[in-house]
Amino acid sequence: MSKPKIVVIGGGTGIPVVLRALRKEKVDLTAIVTVADDGGSSGRIRSAVSIAPPGDLRNVLIAMSDMPKFYADILQYRFNEADGELAGHPLGNLIIAAISEMQGSTYRAIQSLAKFFHVDGKIYPSSDAALTLHAVFKDGYEVAGESHIAGHKGLIDHVYLTETATGNTPVASRNVVKSIMEADTIVLGPGSLFTSILPNIVIPEICEALWKTKAKIIYVCNIMTQRGETEYFTDADHVRVLHEHLGTNVIDTVLVNIEKVPEEYMNTNKFDEYLVQVEHDFESLRAEKVNIVSNNFLELRDGGAFHDGEAVAQEIIAISQQQIID
Repeated sequence: MSKPKIVVIGGGTGIPVVLRALRKEKVDLTAIVTVADDGGSSGRIRSAVSIAPPGDLRNVLIAMSDMPKFYADILQYRFNEADGELAGHPLGNLIIAAISEMQGSTYRAIQSLAKFFHVDGKIYPSSDAALTLHAVFKDGYEVAGESHIAGHKGLIDHVYLTETATGNTPVASRNVVKSIMEADTIVLGPGSLFTSILPNIVIPEICEALWKTKAKIIYVCNIMTQRGETEYFTDADHVRVLHEHLGTNVIDTVLVNIEKVPEEYMNTNKFDEYLVQVEHDFESLRAEKVNIVSNNFLELRDGGAFHDGEAVAQEIIAISQQQIID
């Protein structure tokens, strides 16, 4: 049987967990990563150097590489608060920024680093330009900038993107659309709905490719709701928002965690963006015309609730192999 072609789309800390597990399998793996982050180190770098933000790309690069742990620790090393202009920057972000400036492209920088670190698969920024995420709330108020969205109290109606430097409609990086069209399986998430997943799929070329592709599209539903983004959301609400932004029902399967997070467990000081566990609404999920795979996908570690990458990967592999047979 040929290797399943799997494309994972997202950003933040969610998709590296799944990518790390999938790279151990016999798959042809591609990651498409958001470039709308404007907070923290990534935000400061993109303002100073005018490149696509490197933070999410750095985490994916490490997850998909066979680099020794020492190398990963070097890339993840974050300068301390006493280090002036370097304070808070992970060394890996600065390396990606330097190579992006040298080569005139974040896309080319990531391809060079992928070869250097023996990445198993392909990594593409969703766009080669820094993007600004705009959120329009139900009350009509609009916020520009991913890092500012959670600060406005209210429900988000929709999000859209512009190129930060020009204000133009963003275009996809080279090979992104090709990867989607050639995939057997496409995985959305896990990750923040409005700030990690949607900033990829609302790029018009990517949205259109998701309409046209023959690949099975899987959504890995979040375990916890997120402050300022998905408060009070059920699993069906997550899928509904994705379909509303895509303009049609394209998701084939939703992976839903059914294991309970112990109430006394959550370290709310460390993970203050979390609110409560996502509630299930299987009737409304079925109304979205999706297949539901419910299982124990929960991993409790470091005071937080995360997806068990191995369990998620096994479901993705099973669906991908079936797609090849069909």
